[in-house]
Amino acid sequence: MPGYVIGNFFVYSVINAFTPGPGNILALNTVTNYGWKKGAPLFFGIFSGYYVVQMICAVFVYGVSTLLPEVLGVMKYVGAAYILWLAVHIAVSRPDGDGGERSASFLKGFMLQFVNVKIYLFGITALTGYVTYYSTALPVLVFFEFVIATIGTIATSAWIGTGLAIQKVYLRHYRLINIILAVTLLECVYSILK
Repeated sequence: MPGYVIGNFFVYSVINAFTPGPGNILALNTVTNYGWKKGAPLFFGIFSGYYVVQMICAVFVYGVSTLLPEVLGVMKYVGAAYILWLAVHIAVSRPDGDGGERSASFLKGFMLQFVNVKIYLFGITALTGYVTYYSTALPVLVFFEFVIATIGTIATSAWIGTGLAIQKVYLRHYRLINIILAVTLLECVYSILK
């Protein structure tokens, strides 16, 4: 796999993982409301769920590549369309002032990831956009999904660790931050389609 492809895979993964999503927002909201100690079970649930969902994505992409290999070519374009949609969504989005999470359980964090469409699309898009052209072997797919889940866990940890600081900076400069992230994602779309 060429270095520029791996680089674009990481750029896409970092941007997708660090942008606000259900897991990151829930973690931020929980740490600002309950602190680390009371929120820890929820955080570990989010992390665990992330790894499980990404392994499901690896098995799904492997199954598709084995049983319906021609679908991977179509999924590449679907993935590019999703990244384009994500770029537009990020560029025009505003911070959400919602802050009403009341329970910080492991199960709540774990189950959130199973309904978190963002991470399913993230995992499948990253594989079909950057990896499957070079390899559809299950160990390779699992490795890259493990990398994605690790980047996602680091991102959520950053949201937790900086708590209100990220929220304050993001709230002040969200438009500029969102536009920079969106433009960077457009380069990722270009790299998938070229």
